[in-house]
Amino acid sequence: MRILRTQADHPKFITLVKLLDADLAIRDGEEHSFYDQFNKLNSIKHVVLLFEDERAVCCGAIKEFEMGSMEIKRMFTMPDHRGRGLAGLVLKELEKWAGELGFSRCILETGIRQPEAIALYKKNGYRLIPNYGQYIGVENSVCFEKLL
Repeated sequence: MRILRTQADHPKFITLVKLLDADLAIRDGEEHSFYDQFNKLNSIKHVVLLFEDERAVCCGAIKEFEMGSMEIKRMFTMPDHRGRGLAGLVLKELEKWAGELGFSRCILETGIRQPEAIALYKKNGYRLIPNYGQYIGVENSVCFEKLL
C-alpha cells in the first residue's frame, strides 16, 4: 500500500469521486442535488489517495472551512476494499496534514443514510456536534468534529 498527498485534479481522485457521487445519488435520493452543491472539487486543494498495487482504492480530502478548522470531504473506499481499515488510514493522513498546515480542528458532515461513515468517524475519535453552516436544519445530516 502507498499513500499519496496530491490535489483535486489528480485523475485517480476524479475517478473515485465519480464513483462516490454515483453511490451518494442512490443513498441521498431527491436530496442529492442539495448535497452535491457543497462537494465541488474546485475548492479542494489537499487530497489523499491510498493505492494498493498501483490501483487507487481509497480517497479523502480536506478544505479550509474557517480559521483553525479544516473540513473533511470526499471520503470514499472502493466497495471491494471496504472493511479493511483503509479509510481510517486516509483519515489519519488528512488529520496529520491539517495539523502540519496549522489547523487545530477537523469537522465534517455525513448523512444518516451512511452508517459506515458514521461508524468510521466515531471509531476515530470524532464527536457529534450541532449541524453547522449549510447543514443547519437539515434532518438527514449529522456533523462531527475532532480536535487535533
